[in-house]
Amino acid sequence: MQKIHILILILSLSFNTFIQAQDDPNAPAVDKEALRVKGEDDYYPIVTIPVPEDVLLEVGGVCTLPDGRVAVVTRRGDVWMIENASSYNNGNTTFKLFASGLHEPLGCLYKDNALYVAQRGELTKLVDESGDGIADVYETVYAWPLSGHYHEYSFGPAQAPDGDFFVTGNVAFGDEEWWRGESRVPMRGWTMKISPDGKMQPWATGMRSPCGYGMIDGELFYDDNQGDWMGSGGLWHVKKGAFTGHPAGLKWTGLDNAPLKLTTEQLYANVNPQQIKNKYNQYIKPENNETTPSQTLYEVKAKIPELTLPSVWLPHGILGISNSEIKVNNTNGKFGPFDGQIFVGDQGQSKVMRVFMEKVKGEYQGAAFDFRNNFQSGVLRMDWARDGSLYIGETNRGWGSAGEKNEGFQRVIWTGKIPFEMKEVKSMPDGFEITFTKPADIKTLNLLDNYSGNSFIYKYFPVYGSPPIRKEELKIDGIKASPDGMSVRVVISNLKQYHIHELKLDVKDADGNALLHPTAFYTLNNIADGAKVNPTELVKTRSVKKTTKTSSKSTSKKSTTQKSATTASASSTSIDYASVKPLLTKYTCTACHNAEKKQIGPAYKEIAKRGYSNDKIVQLIWKPNPRNWPTYATEMAAMPQVKKEDGLKIAAWINSLK
Repeated sequence: MQKIHILILILSLSFNTFIQAQDDPNAPAVDKEALRVKGEDDYYPIVTIPVPEDVLLEVGGVCTLPDGRVAVVTRRGDVWMIENASSYNNGNTTFKLFASGLHEPLGCLYKDNALYVAQRGELTKLVDESGDGIADVYETVYAWPLSGHYHEYSFGPAQAPDGDFFVTGNVAFGDEEWWRGESRVPMRGWTMKISPDGKMQPWATGMRSPCGYGMIDGELFYDDNQGDWMGSGGLWHVKKGAFTGHPAGLKWTGLDNAPLKLTTEQLYANVNPQQIKNKYNQYIKPENNETTPSQTLYEVKAKIPELTLPSVWLPHGILGISNSEIKVNNTNGKFGPFDGQIFVGDQGQSKVMRVFMEKVKGEYQGAAFDFRNNFQSGVLRMDWARDGSLYIGETNRGWGSAGEKNEGFQRVIWTGKIPFEMKEVKSMPDGFEITFTKPADIKTLNLLDNYSGNSFIYKYFPVYGSPPIRKEELKIDGIKASPDGMSVRVVISNLKQYHIHELKLDVKDADGNALLHPTAFYTLNNIADGAKVNPTELVKTRSVKKTTKTSSKSTSKKSTTQKSATTASASSTSIDYASVKPLLTKYTCTACHNAEKKQIGPAYKEIAKRGYSNDKIVQLIWKPNPRNWPTYATEMAAMPQVKKEDGLKIAAWINSLK
């Protein structure tokens, strides 16, 4: 008893000393800034560039000119030249209308004193011959046919090393099988290579919605959006004659100058298109049923060599829902420690991701990470400013996105502080090597419990999107950290070729900061050759965890009680929009749903009228049932990444709208 009294006295004195220290002006100051958890804003803040009231920047293209001006192309057909955009706070930013009357241009490129813009139906060259800052010449470089369908967007151009231009074309929708993308006119679902003098060479097909495009190491890459035949978004290396998965464009492989001759019939002989008719001879929309037999892209590629796998998958709902611009960081250190890496925008989630790529056995593959969230609207186009910051052009009209605005022009700046991140993840014969941007704390680096993950893949079939399938927990046998804490080898015994490997790290740097983004998604198309780690060198230390001496029966009962309490709490507590808004943004619910009106998906008020319980709504978030909403063309993708406690809060708020 005496020992207890002494202990209480010591604790009391320590607490009083701490309180007095806070009041003592001579006491050492507590560094509250050092204790604060760091976020994306600390390293890469977003700056909003003011736009004149009479200018609406629904941005379709952004291009930095050699003289520092920025060309911003809008979906409404205008081209604005902005001077001093990166120094707007000096009050000398100006906007000048350079061109107008274009047909929803969705990209631009500056070359040889001319601006090249991809309209819906042509690649256009704009030239200011008089030098007054206004385009005098609108020249058609090459025109392609249109059917008039709203979904026939055209994206580009990207410039090839030989000076030609790449332009990509969206598929249309709307025939009897309204859920299938279709190529009504030539070059829909294709990449075209166009010379400056107007000659067009079909380059590759298989594209569904090829919004993002870019040149990496002199090679063309594009990203596609999840949809029919596309299980998730991803980044593809597009060689001449490639087929990237969507069958609509195969309709035109019979053209004399087509670089591949694969036919729709040959594809459907290997992949079931699920074209089934009812007794009235009407096509039935196929369902995203887990029990439906299906294959993966890599299994079909074994039969169809022209089929190209994604170099890097961008898991749907986690790393975007409608991927957009591709930009290589060529700023020579002006944008932090990620030189040579790729930044990918996302329109639906209003964010930017980061991709590290490497070549393994002659093919590109690599890891994708989250990078920067919370832009004011959908991120469609990006370009580097001369000072190394990143311009962000935004829009969401008709498409839906996270964020509270329909358009915008923003800028991401590096503060000069190095975030603690996984800089690179490289394939090894027995796992992966992870390199950090700054030294990791050796103690946390050497705990096996701080590493976890899964492998998974997607279906290749005609239904809209795919849930993750063949999911398997990674068997991490051990780790080997470098003495300086800058890298670690993670040895995994159940690597799966062609699968996505999700790696989660719970490590800290020397200052106690956790990884800013602790998860990497590595697409393992090939397993690298090389030396494996000697098993005797592996660290397998685990953290010591206290165990409670509770019978399994009482533990189970306690768990059930807690679960019921959580559900009841979420059901009974009044949840307002302000408290649930961060979750709706985090999980990109706002990209498809609005409280009051129909968007891509039904309004939350309409969902509330269905009378689902909170638990049922969570189940439908994890595993949607398209039959519940048969009049919506876009099916909701499964979102198993939504935590149950978060889902219950969202559900409670939805049901409060009744």
